[in-house]
Amino acid sequence: MAQADVYTTGHSPNPCNLVLIGFMGTGKSTVSDYFHTQYNMDVIEMDQIIAQREGMSITEIFNRYGEEYFRDLETALLIEMQSRKGVILSCGGGVPMRERNVAEMKKIGRVILLTADPQTILERLKEDHSRPLLENNKNIDFVRSLMDSRRAKYEAAADIIIHTDGKTVEEIGNEILEKV
Repeated sequence: MAQADVYTTGHSPNPCNLVLIGFMGTGKSTVSDYFHTQYNMDVIEMDQIIAQREGMSITEIFNRYGEEYFRDLETALLIEMQSRKGVILSCGGGVPMRERNVAEMKKIGRVILLTADPQTILERLKEDHSRPLLENNKNIDFVRSLMDSRRAKYEAAADIIIHTDGKTVEEIGNEILEKV
């Protein structure tokens, strides 16, 4: 697929945005970086932007204001991103849990669900201490349970599902391009 094809859908001259969703550790940030490097797409890391705007970490936002406040910030950012073109939006793991967020994501671009096995998730995140939901629960049963509780909403939100276990970022990127 030619580089220009990433930027347009087959039916419109408008740039095609990619919205990455999935459980923490499935590769959203890595894939976003890949598309930025290979196709010069702007990367919007939702958690990073929210933390920067709030002047505190995601964990601090959760602790100080609660999860609902944080989820409201996510919804507002999704609405804001609808005017952008040629971006890859990397969503926090909880974004698709709100039906309104799913509707807002669909207005932005193609929604791509990245998945991985619980063991892969734990291996990728074992040294990561920035995930408030996982910090005191780094075990296979907790990860599997949380993934199972989100699976139906993730799959309902997705236009495309990509399994990332055992694949290089190039393989994942090519699979996304083939399916977009």
